[in-house]
Amino acid sequence: MPSSPRWMDADLELFRDLAREFCEREIKPNVDKFIQNHQVDRDLWNKAGELGLLCASIPEEYGGIGGTFAHEAVLIEEQARAGDSSWGASLHSGIVAHYILAYGTEEQKQHWLPKMASGEVVGAIAMTEPGTGSDLQGIKTRAIKEGDEYVVNGAKTFITNGAQCDLVIVAAKTNPEGGAAGVSLVLVETEREGFRRGRVLDKVGMKGQDTSELFFDDVRIPVTNLLGTQEGLGFFHLMAQLPQERLIVAVSTQAAQEFALELTKQYTHDREAFGREIFKFQNTKFKLAEIATDCRVGRSFIDECIELHIEGKLDVPTAAMAKLWASETAMKNIDKCVQLFGGYGYMLEYPIARAWTDIRVSQIYAGTSEIMKEIISRTM
Repeated sequence: MPSSPRWMDADLELFRDLAREFCEREIKPNVDKFIQNHQVDRDLWNKAGELGLLCASIPEEYGGIGGTFAHEAVLIEEQARAGDSSWGASLHSGIVAHYILAYGTEEQKQHWLPKMASGEVVGAIAMTEPGTGSDLQGIKTRAIKEGDEYVVNGAKTFITNGAQCDLVIVAAKTNPEGGAAGVSLVLVETEREGFRRGRVLDKVGMKGQDTSELFFDDVRIPVTNLLGTQEGLGFFHLMAQLPQERLIVAVSTQAAQEFALELTKQYTHDREAFGREIFKFQNTKFKLAEIATDCRVGRSFIDECIELHIEGKLDVPTAAMAKLWASETAMKNIDKCVQLFGGYGYMLEYPIARAWTDIRVSQIYAGTSEIMKEIISRTM
């Protein structure tokens, strides 16, 4: 990685030191355990909360440390460099908490955000359904008002933090006949009657992440659990927050390919074939040169996007470009790294193999690469 980007400062350097030490101590030695258990240890959230690593970009009055998106980016990078994809902290802090901060009532913010910042409450957001992927207007889950309550019915899938979450932001139709204008966001506490968790899904990669199915069977919540000033704004809230979600994916995939490059450089220097280091073969050097160049170019672009986002200037198509570039180049480059590892690159005990299987989903979630191209092309 080149010299520190312009968005870094002395405070963020201290935060990076804290995040790196935490990831080295609490995450890196436990990666295999998380994978075996299909989730991180529950007390990892509490330990992170005690250090101020959760919801760092949330104002101090709501339990955060009053940082910016840069603080979230630093933690994402350090988690990636620890070789971990299990901990859903970026979704908890960078996505769920910001929906509540942006659209919650003062009572909702005062109640939930400090608990999320401490790790007492783990957050999730439920958009995708078994029959509905990218088409959020077509969701079937309903939240129908009955008196002073909403009755929530439906099913969600591919939910990060699904097995451990205490609070779920649910995208549901409050007006089943409406399209985008019928979608609202509601807060559902997982302790409520009628809520149940399905299985933790058996994924190709990210096996330590508790991606789950969630079911809502006549779950009754108070109307005060509506997120936003009125019904029907959910789709627009989702569209407004997706650029940050896509930037989070871009930051994590950029860090992942930088991590893979470092692993591969070390391996090719340590490993010998035909009496010399693998690194000394021209093909190896040329492949690593290609990967290093892509990483340097990507790093410059991602740093620019972080800076724009901190300034409130990151637009929708640029965020889509960041996710598209980072996810596509990471997949290509980590695949090259696996090839340089040879047969060992295909062994899951090697971090490079896990990095390879983990990265594939980055071209799918938070909007597929095809959706990103559609968004970008609309501005042409």
